[in-house]
Amino acid sequence: MKKKDNTVRPFLKWAGNKFRILEHIHSMLPQGERLVEPFAGSGAVFLNTDFDNYLLADSNADLIALYQFLQQQGEAFIERCAKLFTPRCNNEAYFYRRRDEFNSTRDTERKASLFVYMNRHGYNGLCRYNAKGIFNVPFGRYKKPYFPEREMRAFYEKAKHATFVHMDFASLMATVKTGDVVYCDPPYVPLSSSSNFTTYSAGGFDLPQQQQLAELAEQTRQCGIPVLISNHNTTFTRKAYRAASNIKRFAVQRFISCNGNQRTQANELLALYT
Repeated sequence: MKKKDNTVRPFLKWAGNKFRILEHIHSMLPQGERLVEPFAGSGAVFLNTDFDNYLLADSNADLIALYQFLQQQGEAFIERCAKLFTPRCNNEAYFYRRRDEFNSTRDTERKASLFVYMNRHGYNGLCRYNAKGIFNVPFGRYKKPYFPEREMRAFYEKAKHATFVHMDFASLMATVKTGDVVYCDPPYVPLSSSSNFTTYSAGGFDLPQQQQLAELAEQTRQCGIPVLISNHNTTFTRKAYRAASNIKRFAVQRFISCNGNQRTQANELLALYT
């Protein structure tokens, strides 16, 4: 699998960002004409591979709308986002007004720019919704939130070769064709009840869906299309991925917690169906 010489960081802060394990992914991701990602996330793998074309989907409609606006408008959209990264915008009262606006506005372009603002000003860069689909991440209290202008430009350039769609994983995987390579980065199976970050979109991602994904990977492999899945290394995932042709296990440092004592190593795996 071809990869870029220099790594490119995603412009979004993201729980489970794959930037730190790109070396492991590169070592297992097969070659192909198009990379298909049913769980777009921050786009770390998309940004750091060299396929001819890309198809990225996600169940989070707000995330996909953001990528589409950046793809379509480029510099003009980046400039609009930059206006939200000034000292007057970095206070608790302003943040909660913008969060209320995000949850109520029907202006999808404005909502996309607010997504970038809240991603960098919200607590720990979390993207979290309640059961009613309301974004509920609290204010992060950062001294000077970083505006990812350079990273957004890099994403815009790469997006010239991509299509972004709001679609669930099962529907997207039903569309793959010969020449595709599928990389799946689902919300991880939680290691404990206090480390469950599956509510990045309304509806979450439960264990039956995890099992369904594993079964779809096997079905897709039988059609001659390789699938690579990343997840925590747990009893559940080892059993779910037992049909994989190759499983790589490794430890990775996680930084989603603000408490330094909780930033410990997690055991992860990559399951390849080929």
